[in-house]
Amino acid sequence: MFFFHPLWLVIVGPALLFALWATARVKINFNKYAKVGVRSGMTGAEAAAAVVRAGGGPDVTIEEYPGFLSDHYDPRSKTLRLSPDVYRGRSISAIAVAAHEAGHSIQDAKNYAMLGIRSSLVPVVMIGSNAWMWIFLAGVFFAGSGLGWLQDVGIILFAGTVLFQLVTLPVEFDASRRAKAVLATTGIVSTQEEAKGVEKVLGAAAMTYVAGLITAVATLIYLLMIRRD
Repeated sequence: MFFFHPLWLVIVGPALLFALWATARVKINFNKYAKVGVRSGMTGAEAAAAVVRAGGGPDVTIEEYPGFLSDHYDPRSKTLRLSPDVYRGRSISAIAVAAHEAGHSIQDAKNYAMLGIRSSLVPVVMIGSNAWMWIFLAGVFFAGSGLGWLQDVGIILFAGTVLFQLVTLPVEFDASRRAKAVLATTGIVSTQEEAKGVEKVLGAAAMTYVAGLITAVATLIYLLMIRRD
């Protein structure tokens, strides 16, 4: 019933539909430009290394990581992990995603404050994301036994997720900005078609982070509205 309350459908439902649209758009654009090669002939791994060097990033390890679009940068170990399609790919999509992740390593080298804040929030979010709903529901079911305060604990834990999503947004947009700047100045992306493709792929990816924030905020509003005394 928690997920089928009328308020949930009204408040959170539209946000989830937007998130589904954003996810589908990422896949469509990635698959489209995965079929278009780049003149440089670089693989995603090679492009990532070139972007890191040109952008003044730190010495990083670049390794292949299983999964579809599982690409990420680990600032603790200075490691760029690229999915097989990106690591080995010689397409616009592979170059775009690899360069974006390299952008995070440049942020790390430049001590970009928001990246540090996001990294510090990861342990809190990992704990909260696994526990907040059960704690909140326990507070709902046992409100009459004096345990209604557990709802507030659940809401506070979920608020950590909202904060994480809020911090993530500028981090991701900034990484794409840095990546596109380096791609343009180094000639890794050398044609208007390639530049347009990179913009499409990264723009679609950015919308998933917007959708994530909107969904998290909508869920927080929903929790506050259904809280029981």
